[in-house]
Amino acid sequence: MPADAATVEAAKQKRRGALKAVRRDGILQAARAVFARDGLDGATLRAIAAEAGMAVGTVYLYFPTKEALYAEMLAGSLADLQKALRDAVARTRPEDQLLAAALGFYGFYRDRPDDLYLGLYLAQGLKPVGLTPELDRLLNGRLIQCYTVLGDGMRRRATLEAETLRAETVTLAAAITGALVLESTGRLKVLGDSGEAVVRRAVDALIARLT
Repeated sequence: MPADAATVEAAKQKRRGALKAVRRDGILQAARAVFARDGLDGATLRAIAAEAGMAVGTVYLYFPTKEALYAEMLAGSLADLQKALRDAVARTRPEDQLLAAALGFYGFYRDRPDDLYLGLYLAQGLKPVGLTPELDRLLNGRLIQCYTVLGDGMRRRATLEAETLRAETVTLAAAITGALVLESTGRLKVLGDSGEAVVRRAVDALIARLT
């Protein structure tokens, strides 16, 4: 292929790649709106295509099922969460990293409530919901990686057996999630409390147990 032709072809491929990225981003943004409105059960790829202003066949080229699309959104959210936790921990002293990780977890979802609803499938109501066994395993693995940051903070405070570390990580994660849900529904305000205060008390109690 002549040099000029190769340059033209490279430019075409770059434009096609950019167009694909724009379409993919448009689909993901439309999906957020549809999933928030209709939930996972009620959403359809046709509704997402309509929201994005695309033909449904175009959406199928990128995502074969709505479950795959939901998983893509949730995977991206969990990747952002993990980065936020790592960054929060990196900025603090080892003895303060447990609190930094817990507050980082809480702050991420406090500032991004749509991600909280996405991660907990709250548009479906409070009931067990999954995607497919394969996607659930993938996403659960990514969530566990985020929880591991909390566990790492605990190990910097005390030497723990594996089962104790697991149990305390689950307990702290449940306290943070509960605080987020209660705060997002206004319940904590009614009780004269805040999510951050709840998380700080949970960490204080955990440190007391560890020491």
